[in-house]
Amino acid sequence: MHLSPETESAGYRLLSLEATGSTNDDALQAARLGDPGQLWIVAAEQLAGRGRHGRQWSSPPGNLYASLLLIDPCDVASAPQLGFVAGLALHEAIEAVTGLGAPRLALKWPNDLLLDGAKISGLLLEGHRLQPEGPLAIVIGFGVNVAFAPSGTPYPAASLQQVKAKLTRDEVFTALSSAFAKTFAAWRASSRMNMSDPFGAIRKLWLERAAGVGQEVTLRLPSGEKRGIFEGLDQFGRLQLKGASVELIDAGDLYFPNLLHDIATPGAGTKRSQD
Repeated sequence: MHLSPETESAGYRLLSLEATGSTNDDALQAARLGDPGQLWIVAAEQLAGRGRHGRQWSSPPGNLYASLLLIDPCDVASAPQLGFVAGLALHEAIEAVTGLGAPRLALKWPNDLLLDGAKISGLLLEGHRLQPEGPLAIVIGFGVNVAFAPSGTPYPAASLQQVKAKLTRDEVFTALSSAFAKTFAAWRASSRMNMSDPFGAIRKLWLERAAGVGQEVTLRLPSGEKRGIFEGLDQFGRLQLKGASVELIDAGDLYFPNLLHDIATPGAGTKRSQD
């Protein structure tokens, strides 16, 4: 497991572990101990991984489990944009190592990557203020199905070795860390130059690679289901759902009626790479 020379020269560091509870928890602990950030933590196996809403799963060897710690990368209001920055980097990395691109490889709002409609990866973005007036720690956790895809998920999952048999998690990580460094630097530069719409450039690139834009979708929310047309993203990354009017959705589980996962049982246990 290694970083490219270009990624190292941009200030990123790597801690590679055989096994750990959760790479996201390890990254947060590093922040609490005063780590300056730009730290990747990668584990061959996770024993207590988690996804959105606290969902848990086992994380067997062979897949990629990686978390990136950033310290004060932006203001709190802009932090959700990092999920889209990470998604773009993930798409670029997988395209680089497999040779597959859009539309077969597509981003699914808000945090997943699909290959031919099946989920191969996802990410978990967490923000923590270390003290009331202290620095903001952002942890971005990536789970990528390299060798194995879980069963019993709410919709189909796939692994990258199904399309490239000899692909390794090391190759995926090197591509991901390199792509993130470039995408993150571009986002920060764009944010400084486009003050009226700092998210505009990333939003455009993300939507060009997104699944379901312009289609009828279903959103499962704590309050119930909503249906409408996925029109796009607003300037904060909220999903624009068009029904009788346009409603802005901050978070939820997105389903496409034309994909097989819509007939699967909702709520089944998932891994972070699937959530």
